[in-house]
Amino acid sequence: MNSVRQKVDLLKSNPQYGIHIPRKMIPKEYVAKYDANNLWKVNLSGHWRMIYTLKGSKVDIIAFVLDLVDHNKYSKLFGYKKK
Repeated sequence: MNSVRQKVDLLKSNPQYGIHIPRKMIPKEYVAKYDANNLWKVNLSGHWRMIYTLKGSKVDIIAFVLDLVDHNKYSKLFGYKKK
């Protein structure tokens, strides 16, 4: 996916490029599976989302891509209701 590569390149220069997801909205499965205490999302083409977390210190920040999900799975993960 070109969209993913493009966004990963943006994250390399600015790890906080994406939209920060409030802590209270982090799905429990991400906390259990990845020990994610912060979560970010980047919108991709075709209504896909890239979910990532940041780890590290002020000197080294590493962005770990946790998931690529379509709009329906994203809505389900984060508890959004269909209209």
